[in-house]
Amino acid sequence: MTFAPDIEASLKTIVNLLNTEVQIVDMLSTVADLDEFLDSENFEGSRAHNQAELRSIRQLRAQLKSIWTGEEDDAVFRVNQILRNANAQPQLIKSENLGYHLHATTTSTPLYDRLAVDAAMALAEVIRTGGIERLRICASSDCQNALLDLSRNRSKMYCDIGNCANREHVRAYRARKSGRSSTKS
Repeated sequence: MTFAPDIEASLKTIVNLLNTEVQIVDMLSTVADLDEFLDSENFEGSRAHNQAELRSIRQLRAQLKSIWTGEEDDAVFRVNQILRNANAQPQLIKSENLGYHLHATTTSTPLYDRLAVDAAMALAEVIRTGGIERLRICASSDCQNALLDLSRNRSKMYCDIGNCANREHVRAYRARKSGRSSTKS
């Protein structure tokens, strides 16, 4: 399944935001970390550059994680709640990179609302098109990263961050190899 370019970009931003919180280190510990994340995502608009804004985005990350890993009915409820709380007002906007696409906030809207609404709009599209199973957690036994399966056959199992697919294939190979060598003895 392919999504509109703006939806795909928002979904990838969600994945990247979710993956700022790994088991050992929180990569959104400081305001500078948040600025670096937003810059890497080319997220435009006003920013307060303060601890309150950082806390709000870390709270949003937790909300999005519960949507990403939750059941569809709960995801629908939470997505609608984000849109209502932010008083989202969808409107067509034209940008050089994406052409016409929907925005539901302005660039002067507080960062939390802009990021939350962008995420909620993208997640609403995923749910609307029956693609919620494309929102996954890496299948590697030692990884909890979020992943977005955009493959045609819905078969992506591992994240792109930590060579998880390679590690799991090596583990499976070694397990098969040790099983063969023990049966030959």
